[in-house]
Amino acid sequence: MNYYHSKILKGKDFSAVRSEVEAALKEEGFGVLTEIDFKATMKKKLDKDYLPHVILGACNPTYADKVVSIEPHISTLLPCNVTVREMENGDVEVTAIDPAAAMSVVDNDELVQHAEEVNEMLKNVLKAL
Repeated sequence: MNYYHSKILKGKDFSAVRSEVEAALKEEGFGVLTEIDFKATMKKKLDKDYLPHVILGACNPTYADKVVSIEPHISTLLPCNVTVREMENGDVEVTAIDPAAAMSVVDNDELVQHAEEVNEMLKNVLKAL
């Protein structure tokens, strides 16, 4: 089972793609709650060089409320991570978690419909890029 969806954007600037991702997330009702600059963190913690790479913690409050109301511990799987990373060849890859796959580890059928709906919304984000 694949646990993510991705799209590779050729010939686009990393910063521009990141802005497009945030705009597309907003269109689908997501806000970015957290941000991890993977490149800066690895440099600081391990003195290791990476190409630009950020992890955005995206949250749709309506769906977060629904799933936490059903299964309080599901918050350990929130927010939905969306990554933007520059590849060796200069292309930029955007990857979004598949929440249906992630939540499949929880034995609660009530979550399935919500996870599938959020999954479609994240796929729409990638289509919009």
